[in-house]
Amino acid sequence: MTETPQHSHDVIPLREATKAWFAISLQTFGGPAGQIAVMQRTLVDEKRWIGQQRFLFALSYCTLLPGPEAQQLATYVGWLLNGVKGALVAGILFILPGVVALLVLSGIYVAFGDTTLVESLFLGLAPAVIAIVVQAVIRVAGKGLGHPALIGLAVVSYLALTFFAVPFPVVIGFAALLGWGLGKAIPDLTRPKAAARDDGPAPLVSDDALHTERPSGRRATVILVVGLILWFAPVALAAVLFGRSSIFVDQGLFFSGAAVVTFGGAYAVLAYVAQQAVNVYGWLAPGEMVRGLALAETTPGPLIMVVQFVAFVGAYRDPGDLDPWVAAVIASLLVTWVTFVPCFLFILLGAPYVERLRGNRALSTALTGITAAVVGVIASLATFFALHTLFEETTRITTGPLDFEVPVLDSIQWAAVAITVLACALVFWRGWSVLRTLGACALAGLLVGLAQVLV
Repeated sequence: MTETPQHSHDVIPLREATKAWFAISLQTFGGPAGQIAVMQRTLVDEKRWIGQQRFLFALSYCTLLPGPEAQQLATYVGWLLNGVKGALVAGILFILPGVVALLVLSGIYVAFGDTTLVESLFLGLAPAVIAIVVQAVIRVAGKGLGHPALIGLAVVSYLALTFFAVPFPVVIGFAALLGWGLGKAIPDLTRPKAAARDDGPAPLVSDDALHTERPSGRRATVILVVGLILWFAPVALAAVLFGRSSIFVDQGLFFSGAAVVTFGGAYAVLAYVAQQAVNVYGWLAPGEMVRGLALAETTPGPLIMVVQFVAFVGAYRDPGDLDPWVAAVIASLLVTWVTFVPCFLFILLGAPYVERLRGNRALSTALTGITAAVVGVIASLATFFALHTLFEETTRITTGPLDFEVPVLDSIQWAAVAITVLACALVFWRGWSVLRTLGACALAGLLVGLAQVLV
């Protein structure tokens, strides 16, 4: 019996890994599709730190978890490269620039509201994100869809989500079951396409190497206890300092619960959070959730960071005995904490067990099916974002099993269309980077806004 090769905690020096994760964190625009594409390009294609199939396997596992899969993927890969320290560095750096940026933008929104400058920036940045997400969908599909059956599964997933309003967990469950069934019928289903192999050097963490950190009951218990204490300690402290009825405790408990049901990422949980935040708690006015999502779209990091905006605005308007700005910052940081601590907990608890199951044929084919479905999910999210960026109004059509949004044609935003065409030309024709494209489109938005003011 051939012994499985293993690799140690530190594949590369932690300092070198930290620099790489910081560089990645500054490029994570455009939601999960763009973030996964950035990690794919940096970690798999350029630095050769991790093998292609290993990367896709980790992505499939993270997709099964509640919370932002791209941030959890970074945490998982950080663990593969440098153990627990690497997981913490990768996961924290992945969200840090977004936390700072959205904190600043939330303050600007509260202070200045619908100013021409802010509106003009939105006008330029949102269309740029469309082009970036489309590019990322193409890249991820090219790596993850190695068989015609998987392409079909991705298409079915897209149609189910976009036109039939099938819940995300149902799509993922069906994809796992179908992947398992296809694996029995098609022996080479999990084999990567020939195009996925290249002439570069072998990755430091190969597709078949096994991490040396073994699962154990003692390890799991320590991580679980420490994780739960870290997760809920700030909420308990808020209850002691400000009282159980304070907005900080309400937000801490609500978003702690949301953190464990957010399957499908920010868009999937958006309706639930918006309904509760607007109708039950009154933290936001109707329609402000979309503005918060637009802010999250324009910052690096996971889109679920929109919860930070919700907390900021809610606490600013209901600060209790505190200064509104102090209350807003406290709430923003508290909600960010309770949203992301579970992500680290899920990865550090589960990764050693999942590693031991990678050779399991049934699990491997099920996760391959999920990977295919994820391509359809991301494409569906791109469609949603394009509809709400290029058209001022949409209408919902429900006939029999069909349930989908269509644009109101006379509400087309011609300036947004023009900037989307510009962004696509820069990304696909000129090959510009994400940040360069965003900068050019932001400038275009400001010019359009200036022209509208002058006219």
